[in-house]
Amino acid sequence: MKKFYSKEENSWILYDWANSAYSIIITSAVFPIFYKSMASSAGVSDVDSTAYLGYTIAIATFILAMLNPILGTIADYRGLKKKFFTFFFVMGVIATALLAFIPGEQWQLLLIFYMISTVGFTGSIVFYDAFLVDVTTEERMNRISARGYSLGYIGSTIPFIISIAIIILSQKEIIPISPGVASKISFLITAVWWGLFTIPMFKDVHQRYYIEREPNPIANSFKRLGQTFKDIRKYRTLFLFLLAYFFYIDGVGTIISMATAYGTDMGISSTTLLIILFATQVVAAPFAILYGKFSDKFGAKKMLNVGIIVYIIVCIYAVFMKTALDFWILAMLVATSQGGIQALSRSYFARMIPKEKSNEFFGFYNIIGKFASIMGPLLLGVTAQITGHTSYGVFSLVILFIIGIAILARVPEQHGNEADLGNSKIV
Repeated sequence: MKKFYSKEENSWILYDWANSAYSIIITSAVFPIFYKSMASSAGVSDVDSTAYLGYTIAIATFILAMLNPILGTIADYRGLKKKFFTFFFVMGVIATALLAFIPGEQWQLLLIFYMISTVGFTGSIVFYDAFLVDVTTEERMNRISARGYSLGYIGSTIPFIISIAIIILSQKEIIPISPGVASKISFLITAVWWGLFTIPMFKDVHQRYYIEREPNPIANSFKRLGQTFKDIRKYRTLFLFLLAYFFYIDGVGTIISMATAYGTDMGISSTTLLIILFATQVVAAPFAILYGKFSDKFGAKKMLNVGIIVYIIVCIYAVFMKTALDFWILAMLVATSQGGIQALSRSYFARMIPKEKSNEFFGFYNIIGKFASIMGPLLLGVTAQITGHTSYGVFSLVILFIIGIAILARVPEQHGNEADLGNSKIV
C-alpha cells in the first residue's frame, strides 16, 4: 500500500481539518458552556437546560433524517454532489457566524440558530463522506478515513486554543471584554476556520462516479430510493451492519454532543472543561491513526468491537463520577476510541456500496445515524429528568452499545465491495 497521499485524498482529508472547529467549539465545548450559562441566568435549571439541548439536537437530526435519503438520491446524478455539499456548507457557516450576534439572554433563539448550524454542518458531512469513494481506492479507505479524523483532531486544537486563550484572558480581565463576548468571538473564529480550509475541497475533489441525468429526476429519485431499500434487505451483511450501526453510533454521538453539559452539571468549571476537551482532541488524533493501522492488520470489525467496549466502560463509569479527576479519566477513555469508531464505520460502509450510488447509500447510512441520534439524546434527557441525575442519563446509553455489539457480532468480516449493484461510470 502506497504511503503518500494524492492531491484529491489530501484535499478531502482537509475538510475534516476544516469542520473539526465546529465539532469542538460549537458541538462539544464553548457553545454548550455559553448556552448553559445563558439559560442558568434566565432561571432555567441545570437538568432542564441539558434536556432542552438534547431535544434541540433531536429536532435537528430528525430534519436531516427526513431530507438526507431524498437529497442523497438526487445528488448521485452527474454534477450534483458538489452542489448539495455547498448548500449545506454555506448554511452551516452562516448560521455559526450568526450565533455571535444573538443576545445572550435570548437562549431560545440561541438554540434555534444552533439547530440550523447543526443541520448545515451535519448535512455537509453526508456528501463529504460520499466523496470518499471518489478520492481513493477500496484498499486505502480505512487508512484515508482514519487519517481524516486524526487530522481533524489535530486541526481543531488550533482554533480551540485561540478561543480558550481569549475566553480565559477575558475571565481574568486581561482583555477588556466579557467572557460572553469572548465566547461569541470563538463562534466567528469557527466560521472563518471552517470556510477557509474548505477551499481545497472545492478545488480538487470532484464527483467521479455518478448516474447520468434523466427526465423527472425527483420522481426517478424516489423510485431509486425504493430500490435502495430492497437492495439493503437483499444484502444481509449490509443490512446487519446498518442495524448495528444504528445503535452504537447513537451512543457515540450522544456522548460527544452532551459531554460538556454533563460536566457542567457536575460542577466542573468552564476553564477546566475547556482544558479537558483540548486534551481529548490531542489524545484522539494518534488513536484515530492507530485504529486505521490496526484495522489493516486485525480487520475493521474487530477494531469496531474494541471501540464499542470502551464506550460501554465509559457509560458504566459515568455513574460513579464525582470529581474533575473522574471526568478526566472518562474523557481520556472517550478520546481513545471516538475517532476510530467513526472513521472505520465510514470506510467499512464505503467499501460495501456501489460507487455510482454513493450519495444514495450514504444518505441512507446517515438517516440511520440521524434517526438513532434522535433516540440517544431523548433517552438521556428523559432519564435525567425522571431520576434527577444526569449520570443516570449517560448510563442509560449502555443499552445502545450492548445491542450494537450484539448485532455486529453477526456481521462477517468485510473484504472488498460486497454490494455490486450496478456498473460504475468513471470520468
